[in-house]
Amino acid sequence: AILMGTPMIGWGKPVPVDLRYLKRGRKDYLWIAAAGPISNIFLAFVFAGILRLFFANHETFMNGTPEGSFFFDALSALYSVCYMGVVLNVALALFNMLPVFPLDGGNVLRGLLPLRLLPAFDEYMRYGMFILLGLFFFGFLRYLFIPIDGIAQWLLP
Repeated sequence: AILMGTPMIGWGKPVPVDLRYLKRGRKDYLWIAAAGPISNIFLAFVFAGILRLFFANHETFMNGTPEGSFFFDALSALYSVCYMGVVLNVALALFNMLPVFPLDGGNVLRGLLPLRLLPAFDEYMRYGMFILLGLFFFGFLRYLFIPIDGIAQWLLP
């Protein structure tokens, strides 16, 4: 899909969870829903750590390496992979935490809401996919790139 230039929204499959096995019901489901975005943030920190370890002073590290050599190309590829790893994982974490069903943020918010607000929220969640498509179609998701860029720049060396 990336090579064809098509968006990859909707390719993720929800993990089936049997709520009967959860001791605290929706409070435990909150943590199950948050596990994906938390793992994305963790991976962003791992990629940023690799970048800081090897490329904290990119010019000095690459200075003695002749351009076009295997070592230079390998370091450039490592830099590119880690850079994209930071940006993509931050983007996935923030996108998935939007409080819209079927994204994880909707389930996290449902776990945080008081019981009296759940019926209204469940009614709102029925239209989550339409809201998400509307945000995508009308271009409002582009504003999500403002915090994505800020967080990624903070993480990157």
